[in-house]
Amino acid sequence: MHRSALIMWSDEDIEAMRAALLEWYDREGRTLPWRVRPEDRAKGAKPDPYAIWLSEIMLQQTTVPHGTPYWHKFLRLYPTVDDLAAAPLDDVLIHWAGLGYYARARNLHKCAKIVVANHGGRFPRTKAELIQLPGIGDYTASTIAAICFDEPTTIVDGNVERVMARLHRVEAPLPKAKPELKRLATVLSDPDRPGDYGQAVMDLGATVCTPRSPSCLLCPWKDWCRAYEAGDQTDYPKKTPKKAKPVRHGQAFVMLKDGAVWLRRRVEEGLLGGMMEVPTTDWIASETAFDPPIAADWVRTAAPVRHVFTHFELRLDVHVAHVKSDPPGEGRWVATDALGQEALPSLFKKVLRAADL
Repeated sequence: MHRSALIMWSDEDIEAMRAALLEWYDREGRTLPWRVRPEDRAKGAKPDPYAIWLSEIMLQQTTVPHGTPYWHKFLRLYPTVDDLAAAPLDDVLIHWAGLGYYARARNLHKCAKIVVANHGGRFPRTKAELIQLPGIGDYTASTIAAICFDEPTTIVDGNVERVMARLHRVEAPLPKAKPELKRLATVLSDPDRPGDYGQAVMDLGATVCTPRSPSCLLCPWKDWCRAYEAGDQTDYPKKTPKKAKPVRHGQAFVMLKDGAVWLRRRVEEGLLGGMMEVPTTDWIASETAFDPPIAADWVRTAAPVRHVFTHFELRLDVHVAHVKSDPPGEGRWVATDALGQEALPSLFKKVLRAADL
């Protein structure tokens, strides 16, 4: 039996823990550009659901320091959800470049269109409605509903999972432990200040209960924390050992003509869907045969381009040639000095750099 199954907080403990955390948050919580702090909320300031939604989607796979400039840029370019919905998808993808996981950008654009078309440009007010929108899962729906509309939801991100795992010394490893950690988090969620509580426990994990060097003496929950009591905080959360990423191989073909490079669009569905690319062979587990799209004097670059995706590592051999005619299939010539205006993912920026473009 997991140790956490034996821990039952009393009602008095739960109230004391909520109060201690919120008192800490009122004093120590992070100031973020999209956040309405407690003192401002008390004066009547309201969080902007559009700004909160943008921040949550952008920060799903990156850090606050990296994501914040993108958040500012998107609000400058698209001040409202109506502006974002009206923008061409290619423009959104170009401005998203650098955040990765481009399916999020496509869903961001699709979600904006639905909010405008079906909800009059206003985000739904409940988790149940929010979770029906593209790109909004349980965590994001819970976060928007709690922060913007005071729905008593339970917000659980990686920071919250770490806090709960240490509080209870949960022995089950991630990701298997996720349902248990959410149940434990639900017990503590504050129904009276759900938005502030949710942001508080995330801040606790981000700034105090950190992965490698937790500042336990500063923690408002140290008196209840089983891992702190045992002195083995950094042993939690337990994690399933990662498997080595499989390697896939392919060939990329950079075709040049009259100061332009041939680009084509990837299919909408799947990895890097809807983005621009130079032609490649299929990406497979074994070394691929040299199979260029057009006959030419091909020159292979010195080393393959390596790029790590979530589930595999890709190695592309890059070949460059000057051609006299268009290759088969759909695509277009793009001037080399205009490549920055294209929706090119990081992988193909690496390919073009390998070709000295």
